[in-house]
Amino acid sequence: MQTILHWFRRDLRITDNTALHEAATRGQRLVPVYVLDPAQLAREDLGAASLTFGLKSLESLRANLEALGHRLIVRHGSPHEELPKLAREVDAAAVLANREYEPGWVATDRKVASALYAAGIGFELFKDRVVRDGSELLTGQGKPYTVFTPYSKAWRTHPIAAPVSKLKRAVNPVPQTVHSEPVPRDSASLGHPCPHAIPPAGEHAALEALKAFLKGPVYQYDRARDFPAEATGTSRLSPHLNWGTVGIRTVMSRLQTARAEAPPGGERGCIVWETELIWREFYSQILASFPHVATSCFRPEYAALKWEGTDAWFEAWCAGRTGFPIVDSAMRCLNATGIMHNRLRMIVAMFLTKDLLISWQRGERYFMHRLLDADLAANSGGWQWSAGCGTDAAPYFRIFNPTTQGLKFDPDGQFVREWVPELRSLPADLIHEPWSNPVLTASTGYPRPIVDHGVQRNRCLAMFQAVKGKPAAGETE
Repeated sequence: MQTILHWFRRDLRITDNTALHEAATRGQRLVPVYVLDPAQLAREDLGAASLTFGLKSLESLRANLEALGHRLIVRHGSPHEELPKLAREVDAAAVLANREYEPGWVATDRKVASALYAAGIGFELFKDRVVRDGSELLTGQGKPYTVFTPYSKAWRTHPIAAPVSKLKRAVNPVPQTVHSEPVPRDSASLGHPCPHAIPPAGEHAALEALKAFLKGPVYQYDRARDFPAEATGTSRLSPHLNWGTVGIRTVMSRLQTARAEAPPGGERGCIVWETELIWREFYSQILASFPHVATSCFRPEYAALKWEGTDAWFEAWCAGRTGFPIVDSAMRCLNATGIMHNRLRMIVAMFLTKDLLISWQRGERYFMHRLLDADLAANSGGWQWSAGCGTDAAPYFRIFNPTTQGLKFDPDGQFVREWVPELRSLPADLIHEPWSNPVLTASTGYPRPIVDHGVQRNRCLAMFQAVKGKPAAGETE
């Protein structure tokens, strides 16, 4: 009887899972395994919110497998040691897994492959996390795309693979004699206590969230996505995509159906949401092709930037005490929930780098520690886009005015009032500029702006010009 191991990582689902489907198809016995790797748990960028979401998703996966008669085997240790050990215990012919693209995972997979091959056990990786692997989309010169627009055009010229079928009931389940550790109850037991509640996790929650979004909100996505006070303006699927509780082919397939059924004017929302999903794929292939972006600037010349901001400014930014209401409300929301709206991510990232003149790496790491959907590729890509040192075709001289951004995307101050209670009683014409009436705001306890945007904008341009060697007029949004 041929036995095949499926190694779960960030693909915590039983439906539309490429490597799981292959393992179940090839073998008479499937052994699902998850390895709690001390090296992964010791990562400097590991955050409690994301880890908690992952553990809840893992427990959901265990229950879903059990309902089909499969045992999830959980082991603690290094994958290159635990996988060969388990494979020998169950006499497995091969270990199958879905491909990961982060440098740490790539290095782990090399060790695993070497250890398994040395033991005479096969090891295969499958494309599953993305629709297109980086190597599938290349420029005319045979190189990876480094600009989003041509990448997205090329992406859309290829068909999208259909979802693979759901795992079937076990015929030859893993014997009870095969040892398995329990799924950890929460992140605190692994040394990363989470200070706030976590939304529903797991495959069922992911599919329900996708269903709810495609039932109606997606048709207004192009208009509602930039307004953080809009409760249904975005899909809230990013943590599910990060931990793989929903397959990207399932998402794309159901989006195509929703687009075909769109009411008048609704197709545009579907197209814009698809574009955002393509951004996710773009940043994944950027990380795979240029792994230095995990910690360094995509454009090497920007490594010479002389960041002038202070630790006190960084601490004020982290705490939501900068004196700029839209920035502070976004940061307080992140700290309290692990969630930050995409428009707010751009605003606070650009404020940190271009108003406070603090390195994007510090903000990127803070986000990884706090975000529920802490995805290294998307986070690094987004931060470098905002800082102006990444792949963006209109780089450093784009500078958001935080006050203008607040007035435009939270015009009534609804989001600010929710997260900055000191300003809750202010009228709409003051909510984003409380310093304009110091007498009225003096008793609120809300801080005055820690910097002058106009002054900092000029300092930012000078900082970049010192590296680029030529002046730029600047662009303000």
